[in-house]
Amino acid sequence: MAIHSAALSFSCVSLNYQASGPSHRLFGPSVLRKCNVKAPVFSLPSPVSFSRSRLQGKALESENGPLEKEESLVVCFGEMLIDFVPTTSGLSLAEAPAFKKAPGGAPANVAVGIARLGGSSAFIGKVGEDEFGYMLADILKENNVNNEGMRFDPGARTALAFVTLRKDGEREFMFYRNPSADMLLRVAELDLDLIKKSKVFHYGSISLITEPCKSAHIAAAKAAKYAGVILSYDPNLRLPLWPSAESAREGILSIWDIADIIKISEEEIRFLTQGEDPYDDNVVRKLYHPNLKLLLVTEGPDGCRYYTKEFSGRVKGLTVDCIDTTGAGDAFVAGILSQIATDISLLQDENRLRDALRFANACGALTVTERGAIPALPTREAVLNALLKSVA
Repeated sequence: MAIHSAALSFSCVSLNYQASGPSHRLFGPSVLRKCNVKAPVFSLPSPVSFSRSRLQGKALESENGPLEKEESLVVCFGEMLIDFVPTTSGLSLAEAPAFKKAPGGAPANVAVGIARLGGSSAFIGKVGEDEFGYMLADILKENNVNNEGMRFDPGARTALAFVTLRKDGEREFMFYRNPSADMLLRVAELDLDLIKKSKVFHYGSISLITEPCKSAHIAAAKAAKYAGVILSYDPNLRLPLWPSAESAREGILSIWDIADIIKISEEEIRFLTQGEDPYDDNVVRKLYHPNLKLLLVTEGPDGCRYYTKEFSGRVKGLTVDCIDTTGAGDAFVAGILSQIATDISLLQDENRLRDALRFANACGALTVTERGAIPALPTREAVLNALLKSVA
């Protein structure tokens, strides 16, 4: 069966935040109004700086002063967990004879994806002080991802997700996280110096579902915004994790206006606009806020669409044999962010942007040819070879 790069995402959150001060308004209501969604407004105090620490508990306060940017560094914030994937496709969880353990979690997948492509990345999040947690930290290190922003919780386990692979290669999820360690990251544990030194700060919305991680997410995003870091948002909708569809819709849109780059799927457009046509450019433009630099819509085997203030278009996907779509969207994000972090000016050049998106599409396509997310993420050499073959 032929399928391609696109991203599988679904995500949500229900709160609208606004930074103190008129010149630093982070979370605006413009898209909420367009989509007829109401969300509460909260305020946060000014960010506090904390430096790196490998263990649980507070990070040490850093000295005041300007931080030098780490060229091309992408910091990914959010969840990292263990995916259990059936060894046989097309079966329910109950029918599966066995499961393959694989590291996962969308932000962590993106971090590893960028490093595997030769880029610079770091991960910030929390895992359990258990065998799985230390295994995940080691996997990041083995893949050349800076893991100094990871924290380990002694009282909660690392999250688990059982992922069923249907006959068409699509996924269904069963999560074990009530609560899991990733939900318990606190503001005091953030490595804000690492965030401020980055070129791009990437996040989803799952980390906004519950406290205290919700406050940590907002503090991290605010610190990045103040520091002039490019903010990248992939909602990554997972409805089973939310109290309701409405809370998910409100939550996703409540942080919409802070992002410089947004990646969404066709399914997410339909969800956010409450059933409107995701292929209608006028519908998609409703989701384009005034400060957005790039809106990307992934379309599975068909590739992706792109929207900026100046231009828009579609880039075809790469046709491959699909085995498992887990991580395809994260590989796509890794592919595009690895290039934007190196040269942000490509966002103003449509031809260069299209080349970058062909590369990102190939990253997603190659990922679906193997099982699991992180194990399947491609190297730069593999992507370039696939692109050469596609035009041969």
